[in-house]
Amino acid sequence: MDIETFKQKGFAISIILYPLMLFIGFVTHPNLLAMEPLQTVEQLVGRFHNNSMYHIGHLIVTFAVPVMIVYFVGTMNLLQEKGKKYGFWGGVIGVFGAFILAVDKGALCLTMSAFDTLPEDQFDDFTPYLQVIVSKEGLLFIVWLLFALVIGGILQVIGLMKEKIIKKWQGILIITGLLLLLNPDIELISSIGSALMCIAYIPWGIKELKRENQLLT
Repeated sequence: MDIETFKQKGFAISIILYPLMLFIGFVTHPNLLAMEPLQTVEQLVGRFHNNSMYHIGHLIVTFAVPVMIVYFVGTMNLLQEKGKKYGFWGGVIGVFGAFILAVDKGALCLTMSAFDTLPEDQFDDFTPYLQVIVSKEGLLFIVWLLFALVIGGILQVIGLMKEKIIKKWQGILIITGLLLLLNPDIELISSIGSALMCIAYIPWGIKELKRENQLLT
């Protein structure tokens, strides 16, 4: 397999895995049906303490970051006509957003798994200090820049529709799904958003994968 074929197959697979990994990461959250934004330490502790699936879900989303970068760069290279400027700026902004997602999961989620290993008495003593994480104090404010991931994704979807690479219904589902991700940590809304993205992205990814396989035969 030459490098170009490897790149094209990798891009096709990233189209499928990117929304799927987000969906898995969101649906593994405890109390998925609770429509409560994350506002208190008690809510945060209730989500992650002694809950291995919470940590596994966030680990999956963390591993989705390089997949997202492959997707954004691949789409940037794919759009070369009417959607070229949307592909370029969407790719730049989207890759930056993916980086912020990695920061978010590293600072706010993976560290939670380390805290979860503390003995109960030490954990109880430590719990009040988690308020600085809930309130995003210090440099944690940069995680608010996570909206760049959504903006970059929407720009590229507009480019994909302009070049008729995806159908209009797919573009609408993806844009709706991305916008639903902009919520105050309500996992049910995020799960619905990522599910809509899966419905639109996966058929396109399979199509790209089949097209690449046909070129090899």
